Amino acid sequence: MVQHCAIELTMTAGTPQPAGKEPRLRKSRRGFLGLAVLLGGGVAAARWFNLGAEISNNSLSVSDAHDKALSGQIALIDIRRPDEWARTGIGASALPLDMRDPEFSDVLLAHVDNDLGASIALICARGVRSRGLAKRLTSTGFTHIIDVPEGMLGSGAGPGWIKAGLPVTHP
Repeated sequence: MVQHCAIELTMTAGTPQPAGKEPRLRKSRRGFLGLAVLLGGGVAAARWFNLGAEISNNSLSVSDAHDKALSGQIALIDIRRPDEWARTGIGASALPLDMRDPEFSDVLLAHVDNDLGASIALICARGVRSRGLAKRLTSTGFTHIIDVPEGMLGSGAGPGWIKAGLPVTHP
């Protein structure tokens, strides 16, 4: 008959401890780092998807922007990149004008007959770039820049142009 001797081990921070002995607690930087990465990723995702966006006094829903652009009350400018226009289309009532274009301001001014007071609504994918560009254009002398925070793909402000079923054209 063979007898087995069993020793119970407890793992603490990768180091085996005999049963009955109080394990020594060690703080792990990996746990804090993992939590920070997770939280940082959540913040980045919230910014990317513009989860905090809402329709306010100086903004329009996608359907209002479309209606006002069709009636000539605003100039609706799609400020995304050409690859984005190709992927999703452009709002049927919008002028595609890449915000990275060095001639952006000149083309925009020409489109509104050099009227710095013209009502200009900006739309991008999720309202992040349009919000930033609206602030920048206002600081350079434009007086009636409007943000469309839903964007083409949706944000915290609403479902976006595409999910709202508004018409698009393809470049």
